[in-house]
Amino acid sequence: MKTASDYGFVKVAACSPRAALANPAKNAGYLLESIAAASKTGAQVILLPELCLSGYTAADLFHQDRLISGCEAALSRILSETAGNPALIALGMPVQAGNALYNCAVFIQNGKILGVVPKEYLPNYQEFYEKRWFAPGSTAQEEEIFLCGQEVPFGELLFRFGELVAGAEICEDLWVPIPPSSRLALSGANLILNLSASNELVAKDAYRRELVSGQSARCVCAYAYASAGVGESTTDLVFGGTCTIAENGAILAESERFCPDGSIVTACIDLDRLMAERRKNGSFHDNAVPYRGKIRTICGELPPLPLDRMDRAYDPTPFIPGDPKTRAERCREIFAIQSAGLARRLSHTGMKRAVIGISGGLDSTLALLVSHEAMKRLGLPNENILCVTMPGFGTTDRTYQNALELIRSLGAELREVDIRPACLQHMKDIGHDPAVHDVTYENTQARERTQILMDLANKEGGLLVGTGDLSELAMGWCTYNGDHMSMYGVNASVPKTLVRHLVAFVAEESGPRTAAVLREVLDTPVSPELLPPDEHGQIQQKTEEKIGPYELHDFFLYHFLRFGCGREKLAFLAGRAFGAKYPAETVEKWLTVFLRRFFISQFKRSCLPDGPKVGSVSLSPRGDWRMPSDADMGAFLAE
Repeated sequence: MKTASDYGFVKVAACSPRAALANPAKNAGYLLESIAAASKTGAQVILLPELCLSGYTAADLFHQDRLISGCEAALSRILSETAGNPALIALGMPVQAGNALYNCAVFIQNGKILGVVPKEYLPNYQEFYEKRWFAPGSTAQEEEIFLCGQEVPFGELLFRFGELVAGAEICEDLWVPIPPSSRLALSGANLILNLSASNELVAKDAYRRELVSGQSARCVCAYAYASAGVGESTTDLVFGGTCTIAENGAILAESERFCPDGSIVTACIDLDRLMAERRKNGSFHDNAVPYRGKIRTICGELPPLPLDRMDRAYDPTPFIPGDPKTRAERCREIFAIQSAGLARRLSHTGMKRAVIGISGGLDSTLALLVSHEAMKRLGLPNENILCVTMPGFGTTDRTYQNALELIRSLGAELREVDIRPACLQHMKDIGHDPAVHDVTYENTQARERTQILMDLANKEGGLLVGTGDLSELAMGWCTYNGDHMSMYGVNASVPKTLVRHLVAFVAEESGPRTAAVLREVLDTPVSPELLPPDEHGQIQQKTEEKIGPYELHDFFLYHFLRFGCGREKLAFLAGRAFGAKYPAETVEKWLTVFLRRFFISQFKRSCLPDGPKVGSVSLSPRGDWRMPSDADMGAFLAE
């Protein structure tokens, strides 16, 4: 039976337990409570705070043998009571090595000590004076020490458990210009555990959160952070017990602060996603060259994570932020990138006119809105946009009227060319029966429209603006040398699900007349309108009935291109993201369609016109996606 581990997931818990300052025996009980609670969630890695066996604020009591020996005795108890626990546990305590005392992270599993990592950078400024009690880890001479009767590795270490490679840094280590976690990540760590005792100050929590998030992004890793809580001394400081887990810049989980009974947060990190990002990032590999093989690695095994213990949620619309404010900001930025790109291309070519085929559908609507904004940027009149509506065999009155009203509301020039006579003549010339509504019948119309637009652009000294979007390019849902071709494709890296939100965003910012027609466009089914309407004059050819829901295909596209997910994982993630909305057999059906169409359509993407990249996923053959047009899809379908 499959487990979440088979899909590359590892569950991490960050804990801030209750604390009894300078009472290791009592603290051992609190730590065991947290370990037991975290284990019940299925956590395979459990992180506890800095000096949690002694308390961080013990001050000169760290010079007392009673406290140091008490911590070792408390650790012995924890080892005994976790002998059957296969999770990797990291806890903080003072450890004597040679003639010095070190602030350490102790890694244990199944009742054994795997290794001890000393803190490298000791804060000794303002409210901190750790050098009064501890020596920096970088000064240690010992490579092995005796602790609780075991001879264990000591120093900078990595802990490898299959694909998971964990490393540790302690509190201040994160705050320095070049944190040890950077070195650990470049040496292979994809999970950094930070045992911390960070006090609370005004605005410090937000900055600390940014540090954790930023370091996880910079190191392309998961980063778990657990800080000491309210049981610490309040003589001069207050500790909040912050627990945070991040993955490549995204915060997966964070706790409330100032919880008197302690706190626990868990998150499932996606190792496959992290390693896919690293493989694509050549600079990460180059930066790692000086660090290879220089850090000792301890190997072991982790228990599998059952599917019912996986608590990570997946957004069904990964291209679209869920928060309305963030979504509006994102739409504004994307719209600016598109319009700035088109304005630059017009300026460079010396052209002052844009030519667009307007169908009344979403994509051509967005292209027109982008062109309208580009003219503003160039200080050119709206009349310089030549909008061409080209009724064909499938054009409905609804889309036709929407197109006319949108053009007029924006003040662009309108021209109409009925393509039906030319298409009938062409079909007669090639010997095709117009009663046969096949791909030839459909593509004849698409190519006729493109020919008209290209020639009008030449005649008017203008630039033909492409309307096709990223989702259509991924699925090959465009006519080769038809709507597939233009002189600049402003929507080329905008997925269909995002097109809708961009149009809605502009509607919110527009006057009443334009907003009204944009809302009508948003309510119209997606269709190429290449087949005749039904007997009621309504759209008969609906794209999503033919090739599947765009929200599913955009989900597949994002995870396939961005993280290299295979078929099995794509189906698994879609199941978690969409739940009962799409049964497993429906997901499998449209996933097969997606993979087949993606592979057979590469030849269309190999000769795409220029267009602006707006996000992390793009299919430009010049920059982001280079793939042979005749690649065998068999292995991808049969996974």
